[in-house]
Amino acid sequence: MFKNDPIKSGTMMNNDVIKIRWHGRGGQGAITAAKIVANAAFVSGYSGVVMAPTFGTERRGAPVLTSLKISRKKIYDLSPITEPDMVVVLDHLIVEEVDVTAGMKSGGLIVVNSPKRPDSFNFNGLKVATADVTAIAAEAGLPVGVVNTGIIGAFAKAGGLIPLDVLTRAIENEFKGKRPRRNAEAARITYDHTIIGDL
Repeated sequence: MFKNDPIKSGTMMNNDVIKIRWHGRGGQGAITAAKIVANAAFVSGYSGVVMAPTFGTERRGAPVLTSLKISRKKIYDLSPITEPDMVVVLDHLIVEEVDVTAGMKSGGLIVVNSPKRPDSFNFNGLKVATADVTAIAAEAGLPVGVVNTGIIGAFAKAGGLIPLDVLTRAIENEFKGKRPRRNAEAARITYDHTIIGDL
């Protein structure tokens, strides 16, 4: 299912619903990122798309998460994700505060916004991909701290589930009137600079 085959024998190859959990901080746009990917997934042929935001403490800077399920078939389970196939982390410091890998089975994929290389993280049994989205987004001309569109590029490279051009179009549609080209460029540059580690 993944272009890069990080999970040949894991849950994603045996399960027609791909479960993606997004971890970020209030104000980083994790929910917006998941929404963009949901729209792009539907356009690219996933007829089953379910997004379930989890609203807890919503103050700026507090850890937040959202769930996204995509499938080639209709999805009937609308509950939040407890056993993700893939986790996307918008701020690498969150891994020190929250167990972002909770519920993940061996062979899962975790994508982290971090200046560190994948082998810097001790996620045993998980495939790790990293990109310095914070620096790349600034390079693309976005305000400091805007990382939600850039992380979509890392998601695209590491997961191989949705074509990058479909995702960048979805980004431009979401951000009409709000730097659509710069947001799309952040995703493209991040795609090119994402490092995928060994399992």
